[in-house]
Amino acid sequence: MEKKCIGAGLGAGLLAGIVTYVFARIALEPQVSAAISYEEGRSAAHEALEGAGGHAHEHGEVFSRTVQEGLGAAVGSIAFALCMGAIFAVAFTVLWGYLGRRYPGTDPRWVAAAIGAIGFIVVFAVPFLVYPANPPAVGDGQTIGARTSAFLTITVTSVVAAVVAVAVVVTWLRPRLGGFLSALIGVVGYVATVVIAALALPSFKEVPGPMMNGPDIAYPGFPAEVLGSFRMYTIADHAILWAVLTASFILLSLVALRRREGDTTYPAAQRVGS
Repeated sequence: MEKKCIGAGLGAGLLAGIVTYVFARIALEPQVSAAISYEEGRSAAHEALEGAGGHAHEHGEVFSRTVQEGLGAAVGSIAFALCMGAIFAVAFTVLWGYLGRRYPGTDPRWVAAAIGAIGFIVVFAVPFLVYPANPPAVGDGQTIGARTSAFLTITVTSVVAAVVAVAVVVTWLRPRLGGFLSALIGVVGYVATVVIAALALPSFKEVPGPMMNGPDIAYPGFPAEVLGSFRMYTIADHAILWAVLTASFILLSLVALRRREGDTTYPAAQRVGS
């Protein structure tokens, strides 16, 4: 059963990766292109102010913009979704392996849905709230190392805190306190952990403001509408990924298990991980 769940996770990840790539290609790429155009215009204005005679420095690209927004984005989206699908399948196998034996009346479809919701919050939403995604031209190149390290730190903290919270709630608190109260305690513990981590990490406010030439504006600041649209579509992109991943996993794994055993109540899923 474990192999069937892993295969379903990879299949669901592949489908989710394709769907999110198509969405990003339609909604996100125009915002990225607008950010790149702003960056090029600001660089030209900066060189003009420094008396560079308008000669822009040529920066060689390993891959062209066309390759980046086409093949590169597709490979990145699908690879990430495949990883999330594999992790989703492992999480379901472990969690349902315990719940299926301990609480036979639990519907595995709700377990999978809960994993999808937790995954969206833990892997994306919480790190995004602490360090919102930025398009090109937003951010200082000298702080990229610090920003990457801080983002990875909050992401790892969020994932580890969530795993510990779920483990404590399922194996220790729920049998003693019941479902609602144990879940509430787990949520409070998780939120407290990530809030403390977020307060301890550095903050970065690097959206470019207007470029000044004395009292005059030589070049405007980064467009607020581009930044807002980029972040909004980034949230939508990840919400679509987790929604498609969860729904596809339920269809590919749980329905397959039901058909294999010929039982519409999904009893076979209770033996996953056993």
